[in-house]
Amino acid sequence: MHLSPFKLERFFAKYEFKAPYLLCTSDCESLSFEELINLDKSYYERIKKFSLGYVNTDGQEELKKEIAGLYTSIGPENIIVTNGAEEAIYLFMNVALNKGDHIIVQYPFYQSLGEIAKHLGANISFWEIEKRDRWELNISYLRENIRDETEVIVMNMPHNPTGYITDKKIFSEITDIARERNILLINDEVYRGLEFNSEDRLPNICDSYDNGVSIGGLSKAYGLAGLRIGWIASQNKNIINEINHYKDFTTICNSGISELLAIFALRHRDYLLRRSLGIINENIKILNDFFTRFSGIFGYFQPKGGTVAFPELKTGQDIEEFCIDLVNKTGVLLLPGNYYDYDNRHFRIGFGRRNMPEALNVFENYIKTII
Repeated sequence: MHLSPFKLERFFAKYEFKAPYLLCTSDCESLSFEELINLDKSYYERIKKFSLGYVNTDGQEELKKEIAGLYTSIGPENIIVTNGAEEAIYLFMNVALNKGDHIIVQYPFYQSLGEIAKHLGANISFWEIEKRDRWELNISYLRENIRDETEVIVMNMPHNPTGYITDKKIFSEITDIARERNILLINDEVYRGLEFNSEDRLPNICDSYDNGVSIGGLSKAYGLAGLRIGWIASQNKNIINEINHYKDFTTICNSGISELLAIFALRHRDYLLRRSLGIINENIKILNDFFTRFSGIFGYFQPKGGTVAFPELKTGQDIEEFCIDLVNKTGVLLLPGNYYDYDNRHFRIGFGRRNMPEALNVFENYIKTII
């Protein structure tokens, strides 16, 4: 069985480097190389002397120690450094699932969180978040859909594309359900640290449950997508060992220079998160005002974290037609919700870039021409 095309990435490949206003990006404003190494002048000397050879398959020990500092119960030996969070997801699915296994996935989802399982012959249940409940998860659905062959439950919080974060009580219930059946529980946590209210921040799943698997990376919250550094962390040593073996057949190891820059970045993680939060906190005010003023055209729930929201177009127009007309006429790119296999009304809008207000203003002028 062949993997189906990654629809979202194919859509971006068509427009991302042509459209002047990317109003649907899921990452935060990127740092320049100069900005990163200027955080400590000694970094430049290390870069000049760094050998451009192979590095450890599972990641340089120095980097794994920095990543371990993000967790409370995870040591470097329980971490695999990957080529972005995408490779982490791919490796996990391939070692955790076999044909005929069952997986429950929070829906809508970034395609690889479900597509790889489908490719492997697993059966998928779509754990749809409830729009009428401001994107809340239905615990009853989870309990009722677990089977004897259920091997994995997949979450993504803060969520792409809605910005949803469940409360700690529901999160604890989900963990207890997985623990009762000894099911692997994976959470894509790449937006952790970008909660608008720090009290909404959930524990890392790898700290909360011995069969919990946390996916992390520098692309989203840290504004370093070009480094292509992600990781997978778990107390489950068998999963970590199997992933390390499987990685020999994918990228073998990451770019050593990227790992070195990742070490520098994580030593300044508090600064980088404050930088990203500063951008999204300013942008979300502008975005909220926009959707308040155009509430007759759009349905909108303010996200609780991350860099994206998932509004609804209420005019009845097909969302992909709307988005393509918008980008062709104005250069503003939004992501249609059908690229999440969701519906033909919702779209993803991003607010992690500094030029979001400019892009939103162009979008507003377009809206005024059609109402």
